Amino acid sequence: MATIPFTKGHGTGNDFVIVADPDGTAELTGEQIAAITDRRFGIGGDGLLRVVRSRAIDAGAATPDAEWFMDYRNADGSIAEMCGNGVRVFVKYLLTAGLATLAPGETLKIGTRAGTKSVTLADNGLEVDLGLWRPDESEVLVRGRGLPIARPGLGIDVGNPHIVVALPSADDLATLDLTVQPVLDPVPPAGANVEFVVPADPLVQDGVGAIRMRVFERGVGETLSCGTGVAASALAVRHWAGAGAPDQWIVDVPGGRLGVRVVRTDEGERVLLSGPASLVFSGEIALA
Repeated sequence: MATIPFTKGHGTGNDFVIVADPDGTAELTGEQIAAITDRRFGIGGDGLLRVVRSRAIDAGAATPDAEWFMDYRNADGSIAEMCGNGVRVFVKYLLTAGLATLAPGETLKIGTRAGTKSVTLADNGLEVDLGLWRPDESEVLVRGRGLPIARPGLGIDVGNPHIVVALPSADDLATLDLTVQPVLDPVPPAGANVEFVVPADPLVQDGVGAIRMRVFERGVGETLSCGTGVAASALAVRHWAGAGAPDQWIVDVPGGRLGVRVVRTDEGERVLLSGPASLVFSGEIALA
């Protein structure tokens, strides 16, 4: 039975199994990925990051401006477009393994299925430019266990799809049961991660907005954190707050705290996510 080396890492509790495959010769099946990320019979993780050079990726996902490509899979083995926490953990692995360097003021480009993402050093770890964002004004109703009534959600696209739902209080957020997948009506064509948010009191202090969030991820379930979901949640609350809302946000999730910045450009608004990334342990696992 073949074995492969791996490293386990996480970003604010959003955890990943990292498999190095620079030349793209060891692509894993969905069934193998689901077995590896199983928390009882495998290593355990919210997803798997395959470290592969962009030139070894199929042409449909190629990012020639980035040497390295993050082949991200959900815990059920399904393909995902992007993962904000995953990008930071991916870069942490590259730097630790000596596969890349990143000095203050420099930018490291990482290929993803949502395009090339630029990563820089930040005071709280690493910051990734998630790119342009856009709201979807079509209303989606969200039903969930612990919600007395269906609540409207705002669609936000930051390279992957999200539905953000505002809750009235911290108690509502705490008692929400996310062991059961929320029901979306209508269901977006590609599905969506679903975020539930509560504003801090006060919402804005010293020009910085603050919210709390929990998330149910496609193909995974509730996770301690979701990087793109954090960005989508901050953007949704900023959108609801209207003119004068800040461009800088702090988002608390069960796994820790992340930062979000909005930068205005000629192309539109870009959203940047910052936070820590950690590598926990390495080993080998047998493949079925």
